[in-house]
Amino acid sequence: MHESGYDLESLAWRLRAIVGEENVLVDEPMSEHTTFEVGGPADLYVIPDDSEEIRDVLRECEESGVPHFVLGYGSDLLVSDEGYRGVIIALGDDLVGVTMEDDEMTCEAGVGLKEASEMACELGLSGLEFACGIPGSVGGACYMNAGAYDGCMADVLKCVRVLRADGTQDTLDVDELDLGYRHSRIADEGMIVLSATFDLHHGNPEKIRETMDELTRQREEKQPLDLPSAGSTFKRPEGFYVGKLVTDAGLRGYQSGGAAVSKKHAGFVVNVDHATAADVHAVIEHVQDEVERQFGVRLEPEIRFLG
Repeated sequence: MHESGYDLESLAWRLRAIVGEENVLVDEPMSEHTTFEVGGPADLYVIPDDSEEIRDVLRECEESGVPHFVLGYGSDLLVSDEGYRGVIIALGDDLVGVTMEDDEMTCEAGVGLKEASEMACELGLSGLEFACGIPGSVGGACYMNAGAYDGCMADVLKCVRVLRADGTQDTLDVDELDLGYRHSRIADEGMIVLSATFDLHHGNPEKIRETMDELTRQREEKQPLDLPSAGSTFKRPEGFYVGKLVTDAGLRGYQSGGAAVSKKHAGFVVNVDHATAADVHAVIEHVQDEVERQFGVRLEPEIRFLG
């Protein structure tokens, strides 16, 4: 019996029967699967190949009473130093199919947003330019209605195919998703995104490329892309800008252990020197406390915490 209270070896054997022996990893370091490059080992790291395998893995976890977490690119996630006592179901490894029909592009959940925007550009389809620098997967982007530079998923989504908690699949139109700022019905109801269809429009490929290049230039100029992070650390509070609040609080460059507030953009906490999750937590909590003390605004993390 594993310390988490379940038979790890037996569960691993049953999951291997579903996804194949090579697709079940034991004590897999999550630092290798998050953009923060932080995180201890997951008991089991499972890589399903299609929606049926995802369904069967979920059912096995549910019937075994084992905690599980669905992972995309790990770009908005901080995993604890102790890791995760349960099963990580990784969608970003194999679910990467893309199909086209006229001006609609359907991407499986594991396709990267950068890759999706590049494919759209090559095909002369406009609408995904804003996503060219978002470091996440299509599934994760739908889950949190990701956005940047005045664009977001709600602007371009037509529909999403999801797996519900009861194992049934459904296709939801965009107006059924309750998409708001970093919010969706998908998250509220614990659905898993299998694929998303984008409603794009034909444009001039050169103009699309120019827009993407300009957004990339702005991102490289203003954001600490040279250091591991989870992207924007905090949600934008109404009426304020995170970077200005943190800067005005005197916290630009504040460091605890190997984690720090970026000197380039104070809205980012970055891994500057082999940071631990505890280091990152310490920086986040100090920023929250100081900004609230000085300005009466409590910053809410945009990243999710696991373990």
